[in-house]
Amino acid sequence: MPLPRLVYDSFIAYPVPRNLNYAWTFGGILALMLAAQILTGIVLAMHYAADSTLAFDSVEKIMRDVNSGWLLRYMHSNGASFFFIAVYIHIFRGLYYGSYKAPRELLWILGCIIYLLMMATGFMGYVLPWGQMSFWGATVITGFFTAIPLVGDWIQQLLLGGFAVDNPTLNRFFALHYLLPFMIAGVVVLHIWALHVVGQNNPTGIEVKSKTDTLAFTPYATIKDGFGMIVFLLVFAYFVFYLPNYLGHPDNYTVANPLKTPAHIVPEWYFLPFYAILRAITFNIGPINSKLGGVLCLFGAIVMLFLVPWLDTSKVRSAVYRPWYKLFFWLFVADSILLGWLGSQPAEGSYVFMAQMATLFYFAFFLVA
Repeated sequence: MPLPRLVYDSFIAYPVPRNLNYAWTFGGILALMLAAQILTGIVLAMHYAADSTLAFDSVEKIMRDVNSGWLLRYMHSNGASFFFIAVYIHIFRGLYYGSYKAPRELLWILGCIIYLLMMATGFMGYVLPWGQMSFWGATVITGFFTAIPLVGDWIQQLLLGGFAVDNPTLNRFFALHYLLPFMIAGVVVLHIWALHVVGQNNPTGIEVKSKTDTLAFTPYATIKDGFGMIVFLLVFAYFVFYLPNYLGHPDNYTVANPLKTPAHIVPEWYFLPFYAILRAITFNIGPINSKLGGVLCLFGAIVMLFLVPWLDTSKVRSAVYRPWYKLFFWLFVADSILLGWLGSQPAEGSYVFMAQMATLFYFAFFLVA
């Protein structure tokens, strides 16, 4: 029968390299978190009101009156954060072990598309509670589209459904936030298909030569992945039950007020490195003003990930055998964390200079290292 055969070939008899470590567990963790996000999101959507006069109250009603509503909301909001934690580890693992190199270019590109869809989904979901940070975050981020010559104003009005963030914006974002996870799931299927066509990379970066270099996915990889998932879920549960608002922003517990701007507008933590890059460009570059320059750097930072398979011309895959690349990789990890911290700070004084230097290193890593 086709379906049992597909399951058997994909999850039981599928050959995996013998030397995979726990960094390869995060693909399974991501699939689990995506399923959890879709399921909790569907239930939350049953009780959410996509109306600017009701959205904030409907979220509070979920917290207070819906059976286990508080649990669903905290699982969904913290689930988004842990989804991004897992995907960042997954991306860094791919960069470290050269999982983007031939013949896995398509696999890498599909992964980048998933990440791009995740960013769009996360941004739109951040707006839905209709708190102060939701409203003003949407206002600031969509405002950057106006920097694009000729079509910028049109794109912004298309996103907002008008000239400012209001009820049409909320309706658009809710509809897209509901749709995009299913698009992500579709690309994930393609991602898994591409993985099964070319096979998995491994810590050495050396291709599997024979069947003796592999093991069956079940029980060997299944046990390893299962243990990794349990540890990951324990940390996730700790945040859900003990620190549910730690990764959020307190201003979002105040209803959106178009007449009162928060002292410091920041997006969710998983966008902070790119937010720092966006704000790092405070000077004009010829005919390009600082606002457009920031937007170009923001999109350029994402495009770099798509171009990695062709930017890295080394014949050696794994950083295990590339000492200089290994050094710059760990500096890049530190640089990404620094950018995240700078994105949470006011764009003033020494923070701006530090963000500019960190942005310069970010691009240098891809273009030079």
